[in-house]
Amino acid sequence: MEESPGESLEVSPAESGRRLDVFLAERLHLTRGRARRLLASGAVRIGARTLAEGDKGLALRAGERVLVAAAARADAERIAPEPEAELSVLAHGPGWLAIDKPAGVPVHPLAARERGTLLSAVAARHPEIQGIGEGGLRSGVVHRLDVDTSGAIVLATDAAQWQRLRTAFSEHRVDKRYRAIALGDVEADGEIELPLVIARHRPAIVRAAQPGERADARRTVTRWRVVERLRGATLLEVRTVTGFLHQVRATMAHLGHPLAGDRRYASEGDDTGAARHMLHAASVRFEEIAAESPDPGDLAELIAALR
Repeated sequence: MEESPGESLEVSPAESGRRLDVFLAERLHLTRGRARRLLASGAVRIGARTLAEGDKGLALRAGERVLVAAAARADAERIAPEPEAELSVLAHGPGWLAIDKPAGVPVHPLAARERGTLLSAVAARHPEIQGIGEGGLRSGVVHRLDVDTSGAIVLATDAAQWQRLRTAFSEHRVDKRYRAIALGDVEADGEIELPLVIARHRPAIVRAAQPGERADARRTVTRWRVVERLRGATLLEVRTVTGFLHQVRATMAHLGHPLAGDRRYASEGDDTGAARHMLHAASVRFEEIAAESPDPGDLAELIAALR
């Protein structure tokens, strides 16, 4: 087979013993996640052997040549556009879009040519998003929502806007508000500062840190306001002052009020019949950016049923 043009990376003596994914990330200026996706795409070879994601921990030897096919690498790092996919734009401006993400739709693909993601629909209308920010399969992503969380999400289609917005999110200057149905009677409005840790990956589980885990924990701040008392549940407006994986879900579960439909964090006793966790990103605001997402049908129907 004719070899695809690309990069030939020789392992130096100083790099002997280096993990393959770390080597690729350092040499190609990628995140380790992107290096692993490159492996999964079949773009990387040593000699005649095509490597896979399972080879990520392979210890390299000095003098070995790692071949990265250029065409395969480009394909692995490119979002597959889906012009037929529906897309609801809440607001837009120079270099940014606020999109209404449906529940059940991932924000970005995890593998080349994956379809059915929000970015696939956006890339079809805004091809300039390819390569923005982190680039690759996360091009233009400023912040994230869980797959089953619905609502407003901001994407950048311009490099300068991506950096500006990413900085604003990291400095907690963006006002993000959610609507959530929490099980039980949440007595009053409140705020909690809670250190969270990722207890498990794939699927992710987040929980409050134990005293000995504080060094690895992420400080989070969550505020909530009681909107309406429902039968066996409470409708809340939640503001995430900080942002962290599953922050609202894990925090409310820690407080004894997991979200309706949240099978990952809810204990037994959820009889609401919710098909997914009832969390909706209702609004996002930062300087000139202002986007509001109305309650989706399933959330509105459950609120009505529990009144």
